[in-house]
Amino acid sequence: MAPPVSAERGRGAARTDPGPAAFRTPPGPARTATLAVGLLLALLVALTAAVSLGATDIAPGEVWSVVLRRLGGQPPRPGTDDLIVWQLRVPRALLAALVGAGLGLVGTATQALVRNPLADPYLLGISNGASLGAVAAIVLGAGAVAGTGGVFGLGGGVGLSLAAFAGALAAFALVWTLARRGGGFAPLRLVLAGVGIGQFLAGFTSYLVLQAGDEQQTRGVLFWLMGSLGGATWGTLALPALAVPAGLLALQARARALNALTMGDETAAGVGVDVVRLRRLLFVVTSLLTGVLVAVSGAVAFVGLMVPHLCRLIVGGDHRRLLPVAALTGALLLVVVDIVCRTAMDGQELPVGVVTALIGAPVLLYVLDRRLGAGS
Repeated sequence: MAPPVSAERGRGAARTDPGPAAFRTPPGPARTATLAVGLLLALLVALTAAVSLGATDIAPGEVWSVVLRRLGGQPPRPGTDDLIVWQLRVPRALLAALVGAGLGLVGTATQALVRNPLADPYLLGISNGASLGAVAAIVLGAGAVAGTGGVFGLGGGVGLSLAAFAGALAAFALVWTLARRGGGFAPLRLVLAGVGIGQFLAGFTSYLVLQAGDEQQTRGVLFWLMGSLGGATWGTLALPALAVPAGLLALQARARALNALTMGDETAAGVGVDVVRLRRLLFVVTSLLTGVLVAVSGAVAFVGLMVPHLCRLIVGGDHRRLLPVAALTGALLLVVVDIVCRTAMDGQELPVGVVTALIGAPVLLYVLDRRLGAGS
């Protein structure tokens, strides 16, 4: 006779396992390809609008004229439009797309790792850990090796990204350890551990910020911590442009293993998946991506929660389709959000994280209500 299973562990298994419902009626390759093309076109339109709109509106035709001239190696034309388009708005729009794509991937991978649709780098404290690492590098002077470009001349540098990666990995490991205490793995415990650790790390981050001797730097760091793309430069794009595609390739190569992992460790092991090795890889990939993204944009909340949910409704839970669609959807979402942040208020820019929180918090409450209402 099999040994009895504790009520907590039984409930935890019911909550964390998405079950076969996540894979019902998956769309065919043709439909997925059509959706991907549609998302790419929508992203192209959004990027054009992001470069066109601002304090000084520039016609889309002029935007593309400047971009094509620059890509063709031709000298810039006199006037301010060329400077505004190429040096200011194009890097920012591309950074928004890269950060959004990365957050979509991190959210999808994290939810598969913990088998919990409430998982999100922000809710689990991963982003707070990355923020603490980045701020410690800035305030304590470790960012001197971070390179140039980005926020305060540091964002996007290798040293700052490594510090954020270390903070993200440490926070993720701590939350995971607390959630697994006692042998159970209840999603509510995971979320509460993430929120608790995240708030503790956020408080320590605020303390470090207040130790900065420069008042202007303090205000800038606080604004950046709420999510900001204002420090975007061509130099800032280098690391995200490498990390996000590399993360997508690494996760896509293990899409089948991710499908098995969402069904439970025993099921995954039964089909030949090395669960321990896969989980270690996911820890590193999600922490590395989160660290790179936080280093260039601050902590942008709830994108990693919303995007996977929306994409599963469209393409199902098969990660072979879900991962690229989540990357495109996240990119499109954050580009649109950044347009709103720059244009909603005259003469004032909203932090990106404020707008994503206003959208994502109701989504979190809706998902939580659905799961509690279903008794899971």
